[in-house]
Amino acid sequence: MLTRAPSYDEVCRALRWRLPEFFNMGVDVCDKHADATPQRTALIVVDEDGDVTAYSFLALKMLSNKLANLLVAKGLAPGERIGILLSQSVETAIAHIAAWKVGCVSIPLFTLFGEDALEYRLANSGARVLVTDAANAAKVDAMRDRLPHLQHLLVTDAAKEGGGIVDLWRALEAASDDFTPVRTRAEDPALIIYTSGTTGNPKGALHAHRVLLGHLPGVEFPHEFFPREGDLMWTPADWAWIGGLMNVLMSSWHHGVPVLAYRARKYDPEDALRLMAEHGVRNTFMPPTALRLMRQVPDIAKRFTLSLRTVTCAGEPMGAELLEWGRETFGITLNEYYGQTECNLVVANCAALMEVRPGSMGRAVPGHQVEIIDEEGAVMAPNALGRIAVRRPDPVMFLQYWDDADATRRKFIGDWLVTGDQGCKDEEGYLWFLGRDDDVITSAGYRIGPGEIEDCLGKHPAVSMAAVVGVPDRLRTEAVKAFVLLRPGVAADEALENDIRAFVKTRLSSHEYPRLIEFVDSLPMTTTGKIRRLDLRNREPAEPDG
Repeated sequence: MLTRAPSYDEVCRALRWRLPEFFNMGVDVCDKHADATPQRTALIVVDEDGDVTAYSFLALKMLSNKLANLLVAKGLAPGERIGILLSQSVETAIAHIAAWKVGCVSIPLFTLFGEDALEYRLANSGARVLVTDAANAAKVDAMRDRLPHLQHLLVTDAAKEGGGIVDLWRALEAASDDFTPVRTRAEDPALIIYTSGTTGNPKGALHAHRVLLGHLPGVEFPHEFFPREGDLMWTPADWAWIGGLMNVLMSSWHHGVPVLAYRARKYDPEDALRLMAEHGVRNTFMPPTALRLMRQVPDIAKRFTLSLRTVTCAGEPMGAELLEWGRETFGITLNEYYGQTECNLVVANCAALMEVRPGSMGRAVPGHQVEIIDEEGAVMAPNALGRIAVRRPDPVMFLQYWDDADATRRKFIGDWLVTGDQGCKDEEGYLWFLGRDDDVITSAGYRIGPGEIEDCLGKHPAVSMAAVVGVPDRLRTEAVKAFVLLRPGVAADEALENDIRAFVKTRLSSHEYPRLIEFVDSLPMTTTGKIRRLDLRNREPAEPDG
């Protein structure tokens, strides 16, 4: 935990990592509070009808113990993988906690994923169990013959059982709430979160139990020495995203801070404001796109009585205009932060401690060494453009890419984890993001790799070849655009364009489909046959900041 001090340098000097040999995230975020203050509120769930259900830490301990016993009864052993395909809910929370107590590795999965995206991640991870709802269970059940490892679907609202499908709540009712968690080491694997790359399929970032401890300074710093008395956390971000799962849910529960769970099918800024006002939300993480949509709501201060103490944002650059709007609207400074799935929350602003400079993502979070390096791994002089990198060892850093040793090696230059971003660092240690050094698309806070989308487009019967890039977008930072080369004899028209969009949307995700499609006669290629995405991006006009 950060120690408050008069200056940034003093806060940094006061932090010394003291990682225990043994550590279990499930015990840390749940059982320790259930044993000490059993009736303390942990989770407040608001459903789409506005009905509210509160869960104490004791209730979460009992439910997760029941699920842990169910997993063991299904033959799960430490190290095996459990997929969790649910939105913000109590079932999502207890599934992660139970998996960790058993010593298994949990895999958060977006409910927005289509069949291809789900199949790849479930197959690649070798998940034996999937916790999900009926709608997604039907989607997964159709591919079971291609997923030999996947033996059990624990379904929150199962209409039928059998063939490996189990009604989760019925099974929990019959299970014992007495369970002794596995004594895991801090370095033991606990979590796989899939991240997109520039080519081919996504990679699974494997994290150890210690990743939670590594997150804590990165949450406490931009939330201005979190926690404070009365804090209550909520985010519209899905808990399948590391920003939702670790930055919000698990880091809050480490401190015993209650979390509000509400995830609408579609983000509505007025709905979000109403929710935060009604429940007295004090702390929130908002992707900049969510804030830009909120900026369009009139008379916020007059119409909503908000209790916000801290607002953080990440995933895409915030910009000076949004920063000023936040000050005018909420009376507080929005604290931007930076990280990635492999090494999250390592740079941040903290308005309570230091000047927030428009355009800068802040300084290195205390406890982390973040520098600008060259291609050889040498630290560069102030204000020089280079690669943003984090020095290992670092407790928030991933163990490796799942089943991909080559990609893991390529992620490092010596002891520096290379983020894939370009930037510079000024004389006072402020870091400035200047762009990607690869082809990852940043859209509405999501980082999207073009490779998976291109592979999906290539499966469409009308498509010969496709290239996907991010193009400037006033609202989302970037929009996904596909340049499509059709098969001989296929005519381009609006109906085909819509069909291609729907094809990708249903197979991958609603945040990955190409909003823009341009049919082309050829694609720019290198001499080795690689698509020159940079040439395609350079064809697009710049979009002014709105």
